[in-house]
Amino acid sequence: MIILERTSVMNLENAMRGARNPLNSWDRMDSYYDEEGNYILGENDLGLAGRLRRAGSDHRKFIRQIFVSVDITAPIYWWKEYDTYKVATVANSTSTMHKIHSRPFSIDDFSHDHMTPETLDFMQTVVDELEKIRLKYMENGKKKEDWYDMIQLLPSSYHQMRTCTLNYETLVNIYYARRNHKLAEWHTFCEWIEGLPYARELIIGTEESAG
Repeated sequence: MIILERTSVMNLENAMRGARNPLNSWDRMDSYYDEEGNYILGENDLGLAGRLRRAGSDHRKFIRQIFVSVDITAPIYWWKEYDTYKVATVANSTSTMHKIHSRPFSIDDFSHDHMTPETLDFMQTVVDELEKIRLKYMENGKKKEDWYDMIQLLPSSYHQMRTCTLNYETLVNIYYARRNHKLAEWHTFCEWIEGLPYARELIIGTEESAG
């Protein structure tokens, strides 16, 4: 399971203006803001953006200046793979170390959407045991050994929320590396990329232009 919320795309106007710096062609800019405050790429700017994208990563530097912020809730096993993308990404996460004891454990704190019924039954016993340990920790003076029992028993399906900042170039790399991944979470993530403003023109394009 993965949830992507509160998406914000920023700096499209400045990035597009920067794309015109090499040829001093700012007079050709024809983009504008609509009544809802969305930045709409005009025909000239969209044409230039497409040409630069197709020319490869050295020429499409301007998309590194298009920033995306999003809140992502996902299991720890997915975050382990996401963490391979360290370039041009920033993330602030909820704290498992400091806040794991702050509320009761529930089966819905864990990804279990692909579990067989038998495994889900066993998972419930793990959740129940975690809750017993949590209560013991809270009631017996927050002993370190009880805290370690929670941390070391915690399955990798446990959900963590992070506020992430990326740019469009990083999303190009993620999209083509992960769109056929076996984890369903990556398919949902790539579908989210496809829904971003001008994703087809600036991020996805064709597979040949992704390099």
